[in-house]
Amino acid sequence: MSKYLEMIRIRFLMMLAYRTNYYSGILIYSINIGAYYFLWTAIYGGKESIQGLDAAQMVTYVAISWMARAFYFNNIDREIAMEIREGKVAVELIRPYNYLGMKTMQAFGEGVFRLFFFSMPGMVIVSFIFPLELPLDWQAWSFFAISIFFSFVINTEINLLTGISAFFLFNNDGLMRAKRVIIDLFSGLLLPISFYPVWAQEIMEYLPFQAISYIPSMIFTKGFQEAEITDAILFQLFWSILLIIPICAMWAVAKRKMIIQGG
Repeated sequence: MSKYLEMIRIRFLMMLAYRTNYYSGILIYSINIGAYYFLWTAIYGGKESIQGLDAAQMVTYVAISWMARAFYFNNIDREIAMEIREGKVAVELIRPYNYLGMKTMQAFGEGVFRLFFFSMPGMVIVSFIFPLELPLDWQAWSFFAISIFFSFVINTEINLLTGISAFFLFNNDGLMRAKRVIIDLFSGLLLPISFYPVWAQEIMEYLPFQAISYIPSMIFTKGFQEAEITDAILFQLFWSILLIIPICAMWAVAKRKMIIQGG
C-alpha cells in the first residue's frame, strides 16, 4: 500500500510544479459559471422554482457542479491509450505494482491537488461574485464529501474502461471524445437530470452517469431529502462495485491479446 500512497504524493507534487495553470483555470471556470448564472436567471424570469429548485439553488448547483468536476475529472484514459500506442505499457506491466491501481492513485493525487488549489479557492471566489446558498450544517457537507468521493471512483472507473479499450481499438481518440460529451451531458453537469423528459430520466436511472455530478450537486443544494440522500449514495456505491467487473474482465483479455505499437 505504501507504494500507492507514494504515487499519490508524487502526482500531487508534479501538479504543484505547474499550479499556475490551475489558477488560470479558476478564472475560466468562474466565467463559465457566470455565463450559466445569467442564462438561468433569464430562464427563471421571476419564477419561484422549476422542477423543485429555486433560482438560488440552481446557481449553487451550477457552481458546485463545475467546481466538483475539477476534483473527479482526470485524463488517465488518455494516458493509458498513449502508453499503449508508444509501447510503454509493456514496461509498466512488469513493474511490482498493479498497473490500473497505479493509474487510479495517480488520478487521485491529481484530484486532491485540484481540490485544494482549484475547487476550494474557486468556490470562495465565486461565492463573493454570485448569490450562492452554501449549506450550514455539517451533515450536508459530510454527505457531499462521501458522494463526491464516489463521483471520483465512478468517473475513474469509466476512464479505465475507455483507456483499456485502446488494447482492442489501438486508436480510441473518438471513443474518448464521445465519452467526455456523454458524461458532461448525462451526468447532470450541463443540465440537472430532473429537467430532462420523463422518458429520458427513466433511461438514465439505469446508467451510472448521474452518480458523477447530479447526485453530489443535489445533496449540496439540499435538493434531496434525507431518505433520497441515502438512496443516492447507495446508488453510487452500487455502481462503484459493479463497474469493477467489466474492468477486470477487459483487463484480463487485454493482457492476453496485447499488441504493442511502437516501443
